[in-house]
Amino acid sequence: MVDNSFNMHIHILGICGTFMGGVALLARSLGMTVSGSDANVYPPMSDQLIAAGIELQEGYLAEHLQPEPDLVVMGNAMSRGNPAVEYVLNKGLPYTSGPQWLADVVLKDRWVLAVSGTHGKTTTSSLLAWILQEAGMTPGFLIGGVPANFGETARLGQTPFFVIEADEYDTAFFDKRSKFVHYHPRTLVLNNLEFDHADIFDDLAAIQKQFHHLIRTVPSEGLIIMPPDVPAVDDTIAMGCWSQQQAVGIGAGELQATAVSADGSEFDVEYRGQHQAKVNWSMLGDHNVNNALAAIAAARHVGVTIPHACEALATFKGIKRRMELFGEVNGIRIYDDFAHHPTAVATTIHGLKANIGDRKLIAILEPRSNTMRMGIHKDSLADALQVADRVILFEQAEMNWTLSSVQQQLGDKATVKKEIDAIVGLMCDEAEPGDEILIMSNGGFGGIHQRLLTALAER
Repeated sequence: MVDNSFNMHIHILGICGTFMGGVALLARSLGMTVSGSDANVYPPMSDQLIAAGIELQEGYLAEHLQPEPDLVVMGNAMSRGNPAVEYVLNKGLPYTSGPQWLADVVLKDRWVLAVSGTHGKTTTSSLLAWILQEAGMTPGFLIGGVPANFGETARLGQTPFFVIEADEYDTAFFDKRSKFVHYHPRTLVLNNLEFDHADIFDDLAAIQKQFHHLIRTVPSEGLIIMPPDVPAVDDTIAMGCWSQQQAVGIGAGELQATAVSADGSEFDVEYRGQHQAKVNWSMLGDHNVNNALAAIAAARHVGVTIPHACEALATFKGIKRRMELFGEVNGIRIYDDFAHHPTAVATTIHGLKANIGDRKLIAILEPRSNTMRMGIHKDSLADALQVADRVILFEQAEMNWTLSSVQQQLGDKATVKKEIDAIVGLMCDEAEPGDEILIMSNGGFGGIHQRLLTALAER
């Protein structure tokens, strides 16, 4: 059992991931002494941690755990054979997982609003936290990104309300349940459900089982918010649900968006057939309209009126790495986006294309996730990229399949490159003023964004 006293020293293994970094920031806010180590200590998380007075060390050495901390919190990237893990076990040091620590120390006795689903968790969590903030609720939150309105990944907040991005990935090497089963939400958003994380789940049914476990933790007086008529979601609910349910969607559901503009930047919100408000905001795409509806519904569950929620959306500034304008040079715009699943890739491209009209959209994709590298989504990737005017695919040596099949389906508009410098060189040859370059990866992509910006400026 975790010691709930805050006068303690905790050491976090895997501290630079967004989730574990958020845990570290929350622990520091509670007054704990926090240190941590990671294989790679890198920004932006390292900057946040250092600014908070947290000591960081690179690598996983036994020496990092001397003098011995009161508790070791292990990230899910840790595995047996890791020197630090073996030291903890051999010495009998107290240890726990990040989600369990969060449940025991931070979420206990709070109204948890959890946002789950295959896509849109970070955006919806950020929208929800901002709506509550604008309503004067000063919520706590832990989000797998950096919302521009807050400039930080996590904070304790000043009220019982806590917004958390609820990830289905496993908890730790000693706890293979999904992270989100630890959170016990009273308000649960289930955005969507598709097959992903093929490195730990065999099929969609295995993922649905974990979501069923999550649904089992929601009280009967709690609320589950979900899209209408999504078979994977409906089948999961049918496995057993004891809570109130609310469907939200574009043109369907109890709470719905109507009169949605082509790029998703404007829409009306109706509740039970009655017009509530009009939204005019900076976000793009139908997927973000759905994210907004889920956030509005969740905020309504804790007392925020729909018009107030819609008003807050107008001042939402977005999230780093979610269709973020990285820079502009000589009339060429470069965007950074986290999309790495075909559905997210398709919706991101559609949203930007609808917004830019006749301007040329160049999509550069690094299929980096474990699921992508394994080739699970190779048959749907070409369709996801189809709307782009030009497609550049980055094929890493670690991939288990070749991207040439995707290139062949897309024809002359697609090119496969195996070096980042080759992509930068190609763009210097091809990109023209007025072009929009969308770079998609769930990693750093070798710093391609800045490299491309610099090269285009020097061209």
